[in-house]
Amino acid sequence: MKRNLVIMGIISTILSVFGCSPNGKKNDEKITQSIEEFNNRKIYTKLTEELLDNTSDDKLLQLVFDNLSQKNSEHYENEFANVMSWNKSKQAIYIIWVLESEVNNGGYNQFYFNSSGQFYKYLPDALKLVGANKYSELTKRANETFEKENPKITQHQDGTIEGFSKSYEDNPLNKFDDEFYKLYETENLQQLQVDFIRKHKTEFIDN
Repeated sequence: MKRNLVIMGIISTILSVFGCSPNGKKNDEKITQSIEEFNNRKIYTKLTEELLDNTSDDKLLQLVFDNLSQKNSEHYENEFANVMSWNKSKQAIYIIWVLESEVNNGGYNQFYFNSSGQFYKYLPDALKLVGANKYSELTKRANETFEKENPKITQHQDGTIEGFSKSYEDNPLNKFDDEFYKLYETENLQQLQVDFIRKHKTEFIDN
């Protein structure tokens, strides 16, 4: 379920960029082109220094996440153990991507509900590692609320879509979603990760 939501998060981002503009037909074409480019992108199973250096900033994060994601493709049921076996830099980029995709698609409630939630304790440190201190502090507060209010948050989550939808009602996590979206104005989460990858590129190269 999580992998599909990651893709949905990316498509949602594309729609948010083009969907609200008055240039209807042109934007439809841009959306279609962007989705086609995404679906047809090359996924590298091996990253080299040259490849990282020659990839533009706007494509670098996707390049690295795709590489990390495919490392889980054959052992997805062991995702947690697999990710935790990587160095801290790879772990950070992978789990931050998952957090951002989930929250942008369905809020912190969805993040904790899906398998992505298995990484929640590690995210404040991962965010701090790449320099996203405001997101780190926010996610730490969300984690504390999730742990403290867990019975209330999960009381309707019975494994059904209806139960999950109902769990958003009067959910104490909802307030953190608006803070998350607002932080984009003051802390560029994606650029921080790009800068981090550039600075620590040797930790992303496959030997």
